[in-house]
Amino acid sequence: MCGIAGVVSWHGEDPAALERVVARMVGCLAHRGPDGEGIARVSSGEASAVFGHRRLSIIDLSDRGAQPMTHDGDWITFNGEIYNFAAVRAALESRGHRFRSNSDTEVILRGYREWGTDAFSRLRGMFALALWDARRGELVLARDRFGIKPLYVWRDQGRLLFASEMRAALASGWVPKRLDAVALDHYLTYQTVPAPRTLVSGVRMQLPATFERHRADGVVTTEYWHLLGAAPRASRTATAGEAREAVRERLVEAARLHLVSDVPVGVFLSGGIDSSAVAALVRACGVTPRTFAVTFPGTSYDEAPFARAAADAVGAEHVEIPLGPADLRASLPAALDAIDQPTGDGINSFVVSRAVRGAGFKVALSGLGGDEIFCGYPSFRRLARSAPFGRLWKHSPREVRTATARAVRGLGGGSVAASKTAALLETDASLPTMFPVLRQLYSREQRAALLGAALVARAAEAGDPYREVLEQAAATHRDLGLMSLVSFAEARTYMHDVLLRDTDQMSMRHALEVRVPLLDHELAEYVIGAGDRVKTMGRSPKPLLVGSLGDALPRAIVDRPKQGFVLPFDDWMRGDLRGLCERHLGPDGLLRHGLFDAGAVRTLWSSFLERQPNTTWSRLWTLVALNAWLEQTGVEAA
Repeated sequence: MCGIAGVVSWHGEDPAALERVVARMVGCLAHRGPDGEGIARVSSGEASAVFGHRRLSIIDLSDRGAQPMTHDGDWITFNGEIYNFAAVRAALESRGHRFRSNSDTEVILRGYREWGTDAFSRLRGMFALALWDARRGELVLARDRFGIKPLYVWRDQGRLLFASEMRAALASGWVPKRLDAVALDHYLTYQTVPAPRTLVSGVRMQLPATFERHRADGVVTTEYWHLLGAAPRASRTATAGEAREAVRERLVEAARLHLVSDVPVGVFLSGGIDSSAVAALVRACGVTPRTFAVTFPGTSYDEAPFARAAADAVGAEHVEIPLGPADLRASLPAALDAIDQPTGDGINSFVVSRAVRGAGFKVALSGLGGDEIFCGYPSFRRLARSAPFGRLWKHSPREVRTATARAVRGLGGGSVAASKTAALLETDASLPTMFPVLRQLYSREQRAALLGAALVARAAEAGDPYREVLEQAAATHRDLGLMSLVSFAEARTYMHDVLLRDTDQMSMRHALEVRVPLLDHELAEYVIGAGDRVKTMGRSPKPLLVGSLGDALPRAIVDRPKQGFVLPFDDWMRGDLRGLCERHLGPDGLLRHGLFDAGAVRTLWSSFLERQPNTTWSRLWTLVALNAWLEQTGVEAA
C-alpha cells in the first residue's frame, strides 16, 4: 500500500524538469508511504515519462520491494495489495520467470510481460497502477474491480499526470485550480462527485475495473470486468443451502487471503453484522483477532456493548477508543485537512484509523461492502416493496404523477421524507430513475435555491451520472433479479464514490492500509448471481451472510436494529461544533467564494438549529467539508 504519482510529456520535455514536477507530487503523498520514496525516469525522448512512489512496506519489507520497479525495460509504480500473488508467481515461475524479490509488485510487472493486459484479470486484490510498456512506448493505467484504490488522471495538450490523490495532482503546477461547476451540483446531489468527474475541472477519477492505454495520439479505455456479467451459473441455480455453503467457503478463503502480510493485521469492529463477520472469519482462519472499536460513552450512539459482545464471541484481543465532543473538536482540523476530495462522511474513518495506527498496526480489516453485496441497506427493501406498485404506476399518465407529487410536497411541509416521496412519484418507477432519488442529499429545488436555477439546469443537461450507469446495467443484464441490480447500484455509486474514497483518504492519512475482504471479487460474483429469494428469505438481516456463518455471530448482533457507524454530529453541530460550523458557513467561509446564495445558506443553518424537518446534519456538514477543502486547495470558481 502506497502512494503513486507520475507524468508523461509527448513534447520531449527536459526529464530533469519532469522529475522536479514528480518530486512535488510525491512530496504531497509522504503520509501514504513513510517507509520509502522513489523517483525514476522510465522513458525519454519524444515520450518522456517519470514515475514516483511513496512506500508503506507490507509485503517484502526489504529494499528489493522498492518502487518504481523495472523488468526488461518495463516500469511500474503500484498502490495496493495482490492477495493471490503467490499463486500468480507460481504460474509465472512455471513459465521460466525468476524473481528478484518476494513482492507482489514484481508479480504484476512480470505478469504484464507474460500476459499483457490480461494479467489484470488474474489479480485478486486492490490496485491502482501505472505501467510503462517499453515495447509499445505507451503508458498503461489500471484500477481494481471495485475501485478500492483511487487513481486521478489529468491530460491536456500533450501532457498527462496521474496520482493517488488530488492534492498531488494540484501540487504538480500543471493543473489549473478551477472548480467544475457541474461537479459542484453533483456534489450537492449525492454528497460526493460521482466518477469520473471530480471537483477540479479537467481532473478525472479513472473508472473501476478499467485499464487505459495512453499514447501521443490519444487513449483507449477497456473495461475488463463487470460485477453483473461475472456471476457464475452455479450461483444462479443454487438452493439456499447450497448458496450458504458456497458463500461460507468463499468467505473463509477471502479472509485467509486478506490476512497475507509481513506485518500484524487488526480489525475494525463496530458491533454490526459486517465487521463482526470479519472478526469471526479471522478466527475461522485460526488467527486471534485484534479488534478496535470507537465508543461514545454516555450517548445513545454508543455501540460499545455490541462490539464487546462480538469480540468476546470470537475471543478477540479488544481495544475500545472512547470519543467525546472535546476529543472530536480537537481532531477536526486535522481530519478536515485530510480530505482529498470532499464527501459528507469520512470523519469516523479518520478517528478509528488514527487509533489503530497509533496502536502499532499498518494493516486493518474492515466490513465495508457487506451491505452492498448482501442486501443490507433500506434501499433493497424499499425498492422490493415498491416493485408491484411501480408496475402499475409507470403506466399512469404523467399529469397524474406530477399532481400526486405536488400534493405530497404540500402535505409534507417541506420534510425530507415528503420531498423524496414526491420525487419518487415523479419517476417512471424503474430502478435507474428511482435509485438515484433514494441516494440524493439535496433535491433539485434545494440545489436551485443554493446554487441558482441556471447552474442546476446546466448540470441536468450534462446528465445524471447514476442514472446513466444504471440504465446501461439494467438493459444489459435483464436475466438477474432486482436485488442483484440494486447491489450493483449501491456498489458502483455510494460505495465507490463515498465509502471507498473516504476510507482510502482517511486511513492513508495515517499510513494505515485498510483491506475489505467482503469485496473479494470471487465472493461478490457468487453472491450477485444468487436468486433474490436466497438473499432475502428469513427474518434476519443479510440472511445469506448470517446463514453462511452458522452460529459464529451472537444473536444480540444479528437481531439488533441496523445502525451505521456514524458519529453523533446531529447533537455536536448544535453544541461543541457550532462555532466551527458557523465559521465555515459564514461570510469568511463558504460565502466568500461567491458560489452559494447567502440567504439560502443562512436559512438552511437556522432550520437545522431549530430542528426543522427540511434539513439534516449531513446536508450542513457537506457544505462545511466543501469549504474546508476549498480553503485547503485554493480551488476557485472559473
